[in-house]
Amino acid sequence: MVKDFIKEATWRGMVHDVMPGTQDCLNKGMTAAYIGFDPTADSLHVGNLVQIMTLKHFQRCGHKPIALVGGATGMVGDPSGKSAERNLLDEETLQHNLSCVKQQLEKFLDFDGENAAEVVNNYDWFKNFSFLEFIRDVGKHITVNYMMAKDSVKSRLDTGLSFTEFSYQLVQGYDFYHLWANKNVKLQLGGSDQWGNIVTGTELIRRKGKGEAFAMTTPLITKADGTKFGKSESGNVWLDAKKTSPYKFYQYWINSTDVDAEKYIKIFSTKSKEEIDNLIEEHRKAEHLKLLQKTLAQEVTERVHSRAELEIAERATAILYGKSTLDDLKTLDDQTFNEVFEGVPTSIIPLEKITKGLDMVSALVEASQILKSNGEAIRTLKQNAISVNKTKVTKDYTLTTADLLNDKYVLINKGKRNTYVLKFE
Repeated sequence: MVKDFIKEATWRGMVHDVMPGTQDCLNKGMTAAYIGFDPTADSLHVGNLVQIMTLKHFQRCGHKPIALVGGATGMVGDPSGKSAERNLLDEETLQHNLSCVKQQLEKFLDFDGENAAEVVNNYDWFKNFSFLEFIRDVGKHITVNYMMAKDSVKSRLDTGLSFTEFSYQLVQGYDFYHLWANKNVKLQLGGSDQWGNIVTGTELIRRKGKGEAFAMTTPLITKADGTKFGKSESGNVWLDAKKTSPYKFYQYWINSTDVDAEKYIKIFSTKSKEEIDNLIEEHRKAEHLKLLQKTLAQEVTERVHSRAELEIAERATAILYGKSTLDDLKTLDDQTFNEVFEGVPTSIIPLEKITKGLDMVSALVEASQILKSNGEAIRTLKQNAISVNKTKVTKDYTLTTADLLNDKYVLINKGKRNTYVLKFE
């Protein structure tokens, strides 16, 4: 059964522009639509998730999604939203990137059933298309005046725009024409910065194919503070665990503001309007519990990574905020441990000290200088204020190699708020 996709996308806050006639087209039954993804890196990032989820919601409404990975257009470079010419990739790098991006897209879309998703590569239809054939069969249908009127072109005229990037909208326009002619694709979806390129495709279909096609774009997603969505202090938040660990990925969502979380849950969750409205209502009753952020982080992290990686990220987060046990600490691999305790005061201590056994007073004063004197250390230990790996200890406790986490770390807590790491090497 086909549902009203535009209505669904509208309440989710995912509609910026819609070409007249799009709704009528979708009302006729299952429709195929596509979005293009740029393979300039070997991983997509959180910024791409808006378009990935657009395809997912489109498919959930009973329509057929097609993800186009731009093996050909990746060799050219889209000037939209760019202030300078970008570096072009060699074919080997591009093919590697394409393979990685395709694997990530397959985590979100359903490739079975009547409206099964497809991943296509525009290099397949451009590789044997000669330049002379292209300007004869495609270029003659679109005027220079039409191309010059595009914002992506006008914004670059003062700083310089190569013919390569100028021609990009024709190449993307032909993608739409090819998919319209060969896969009955009637709709192109994309970000608001792609409107000019998308309507070039609808124009080419009208002029060259004597047919009709439509366009819909999503708004640019920004954070409540005006900064760019999908960015963290260290740069892009990637979908590849090697570039952004599942823990840091989870942290990106869990640290969303309440305003952003209300916006994000509608876009990035597959929950119904009723479920989301109820979640928002519950969240507002006790915002400090971060119900929206936790729900969002859980759903997106599990989908991008796995249930197992989500559970590790949740345990790591619990450790960070003090609600954890020794068993939780033991589940952290070396990378996650370092990420959880990044910025925590760390003392480097010779491994031989713990091999021989290190009494707690010496550990707190001489070895790490966590406390200033033996007297202060003894008093603090008597007050039951020192924990080793989340377990309270007394002044008679001795650190041994059995206390080492990942064969090198010991976690010390002084009271509820002060955390230290002893690293033995």
